[in-house]
Amino acid sequence: MPRAFLDPPFGRFATGPTDSVLDVPGAGLGHATIVRDDPDPPDGGGIARTGVTVVDPGGDVWASPVPAGIAVLNGAGELTGSLQIREWGVVETPVFLTSTMQVGRVYDAACRLLMAEQPGIADSVVIPVVGECDDSWLNDPRTMHVTDADVERALSQARVSATEGADRTAMSGCVGAGSGMVCMGWKGGIGTSSRVLPDGTTVGVVLLTNFGAPHLLRMRGRAVGEAIEPPAWWATHHPEPAGSCVGVVVTDAPLDPATASRVAARVGLGLARCGSVAHHGSGEIFCCLATGLRAPRGGAPERVALLGSRLDDLFEATVDATESAVWDSLLSAATTTGRRGLTVPALPQDQLAAALERS
Repeated sequence: MPRAFLDPPFGRFATGPTDSVLDVPGAGLGHATIVRDDPDPPDGGGIARTGVTVVDPGGDVWASPVPAGIAVLNGAGELTGSLQIREWGVVETPVFLTSTMQVGRVYDAACRLLMAEQPGIADSVVIPVVGECDDSWLNDPRTMHVTDADVERALSQARVSATEGADRTAMSGCVGAGSGMVCMGWKGGIGTSSRVLPDGTTVGVVLLTNFGAPHLLRMRGRAVGEAIEPPAWWATHHPEPAGSCVGVVVTDAPLDPATASRVAARVGLGLARCGSVAHHGSGEIFCCLATGLRAPRGGAPERVALLGSRLDDLFEATVDATESAVWDSLLSAATTTGRRGLTVPALPQDQLAAALERS
């Protein structure tokens, strides 16, 4: 990813060493990318530009649930398990991201994989957390492209990425669930960033970006979208803006569920900085996983939750990391041709640089 546009970091806090969710202790990020060019159904499986991304807070999440909260800016989308999170205030699984029509496949696979790891689930139940965005501009939704093996590969990669000595480079852009996504009219996908507070608390954000319109694009408060020639496909194929953005915040701060929900809501402010207005057909759904008060299943945390009066830095860091993660998704993505021969170009970085110079 070209770092020039992201230096200095958005906001006053430093990034972590990887500027990704991997900077949060124990957290992992993994992808399974599915790219195929088969004949259209019924003769073949059609064009696949899709995949699975896993955000893992680390460890056995069922045996040691993670305090969590949910926030919804615009609800034209899905995040399975969100009702349980709102009721109980914890997540019991990693967060799985995929395309809209693949949610059932990923949910089923996650159940099987997690039960194989944790036999105790069979004596209870588990509701995997699966979020989605619609990638049908580039990916054929008529075929269930995702398999159990894809979900297993993404989960395994997330687990490996969190281990000591592993490659600490977080892939973003056209990977995993981001393979077929479109952001602000340009190629989007997976974006991630981190911020470290003065007390050492780390905040990591992962976004699946699939929202917005080209003319609304903003960077560092500048209306750059008005100065960049819009992509040709937008005028001919996209009569009204719609999409979605699923945002996952992971932090080692000691947050209770109510506070985690408040942190999750701040993702929407970071999207707004980049030009999102949460269009009617777009689903902006956010969750926050906070490992600081994590305890064994049925146990009580050893730490005390942060008071509301001490949250301002955390809110600010979340907004800054979200803004950065949107741009990570845009600057890391590559021009992609998919279903029906439609090509969604990567954001032209020469025009972006010129727009920033003029504004």
